[in-house]
Amino acid sequence: MSAKLAEGTIPESVTRFLLRYVARRPAHFAVLLVLVLSAATCAVLVQLAMKMLVDAMAIQDRVAAAVWSALAVFVALIAAESVLWRASGWLGSRIIVTTGVDIRLELFHHLSGHPTGYFADRFGGALANRITGTAGNFGALVSTGIWNIIPPCTDFVGALIIFSGVDWRMSAVLAVFVMLVAGGLVLFGFKGRSYHQKYAEAANSANGELVDSIANIWAVKAFSARSREYQRLSNILGREASARRESWLYLEKTRILHDLCLWLLAGAMLAWIVHLWTVGKVTPGDVVLVSALTFRILHGSRDLAFALIGTVQNISFIGDTLREIARPHAVVDRPGAKPLSLRTGRLSFHDVSFGYPNGHHVFRHLNLDIPAGQKLGVVGVSGVGKSTLVALLQRMHDPQNGWISIDGQRIDAVTQESLQEGIAVVPQDISLFHRSIMENIRYGRPNATDEEVEAAASAACCDDFIRKLPTGYQTIVGDRGTKLSGGQRQRIALARAVLKRAPILLLDEATSALDTESELQIRAALVRLEKDRTVIAIAHRLSTVADYDRVVVLRDGEIIEDGAPHELRQSGGVFSAMWRLQVELDEGEPTQPTPRARRWEPRVVS
Repeated sequence: MSAKLAEGTIPESVTRFLLRYVARRPAHFAVLLVLVLSAATCAVLVQLAMKMLVDAMAIQDRVAAAVWSALAVFVALIAAESVLWRASGWLGSRIIVTTGVDIRLELFHHLSGHPTGYFADRFGGALANRITGTAGNFGALVSTGIWNIIPPCTDFVGALIIFSGVDWRMSAVLAVFVMLVAGGLVLFGFKGRSYHQKYAEAANSANGELVDSIANIWAVKAFSARSREYQRLSNILGREASARRESWLYLEKTRILHDLCLWLLAGAMLAWIVHLWTVGKVTPGDVVLVSALTFRILHGSRDLAFALIGTVQNISFIGDTLREIARPHAVVDRPGAKPLSLRTGRLSFHDVSFGYPNGHHVFRHLNLDIPAGQKLGVVGVSGVGKSTLVALLQRMHDPQNGWISIDGQRIDAVTQESLQEGIAVVPQDISLFHRSIMENIRYGRPNATDEEVEAAASAACCDDFIRKLPTGYQTIVGDRGTKLSGGQRQRIALARAVLKRAPILLLDEATSALDTESELQIRAALVRLEKDRTVIAIAHRLSTVADYDRVVVLRDGEIIEDGAPHELRQSGGVFSAMWRLQVELDEGEPTQPTPRARRWEPRVVS
């Protein structure tokens, strides 16, 4: 089982994607091919041995030695065929399973390199199903090629050689007829690609919708929506079932066409060989041989045609996945990118302009310099770009113009991994793994000891509530942490950031889910956490940044106010108005409309 991460990009071409994994184990696939060819050859020779046995038994003198010799060859070939098939099955299982692991690992590794916006537009469950399904489709393609395509082809070639020894005309007719039938079935099957493609897309969509409903089961129950979700899924699964039926029925039409061809050719070939026997041109063994091989070849041609159609289906599924997952990353490391060398933690935004693909422009010519060790608060109404600012710093997106630097190094010139190693983040929407509390906190620094994890939890004011849980730090938090309250999840995330010990700290409403008492505890913890670090804190609750060195106010993608919090409170500008409004809301007093903000020239307070 390979644990190696994928290197480079995943090919978007299905052919190149498949060859990528075959080329990784060429010797294994070559040996597997030889085993199957040998087994299929033995299967053809078994029919020839049967002819020898029948002819030996048909001799009037009844020569026992000839009969027993033919029987020995017959039994030996059957034994050899069985051993070869079992060996191919053992080797094939190892190749397919191991390669399936590689495919899932590398598709996940590539998928995880897409920006966060990519995942916001897609079902997580559908993406997971695509990855698992692609590994299964690869296995099905290998199995089909090895055990459903190669044997019939070998049977066909072997039969032509043997039939040539009986009557060359019979061999020629069989060759032409089988090629016409197999070719016709394949062409007919390929015309059904649209049905198979439609079913692949419908299946992936249905799986995604089902996972989405399960993931949001709280909302389903809270809004009495079980019947609505049932009806909605009924419609979606109905469309998937319709697409599947169309794909399936098309295959049945193919089978009907093949059965008609089988009936015509089998009857003609049997009549022909029996006629040759009546005129004394062939032996009873020849009759048995032609009869057995005719049915074997015709059934093999059907298996071959259906295998090729199944191959088209599997290729359609893989192609659908590659179009969705294997697309190039929007943010990539430059060739030769070096690790970030963090010295002091000074951050600079140089003439940064950024807009999302949907046309929404967030920043235009933004300039912002944050000295090392400064505590910067970022405030403004929802949608002004606060979260985008920290996302750009983490290089979740690249700006269309300008650049961002840390300690004088452009972040687009260093490796993403080293950049993210130097930044600790406490997000507003806490995402925990369905693992233990110990594992979730240790995610900030995988090599941390249990004692270090517990010290980080204590610093984040969550050690007490963790120890009160039935299994303490080994408590499983549930899907996305649903077994914990919002405040508990936020403290776990804070402990994770404490443990990481990164010199740059990003806080996105780090106390939004806390009650007043917990907030005071966390703010005290944050004072310790923020020491000697460069901090950017997004805050709707302005008291969070009241003691910071500096606050910037964003509006329409620009900095309209910039200064120390106590100065901005007295300025009569936007921050001052926001502060008064929040105080009035906290005290329950009537509020007045926020005055229109006047333009402020940015200024840096270090």
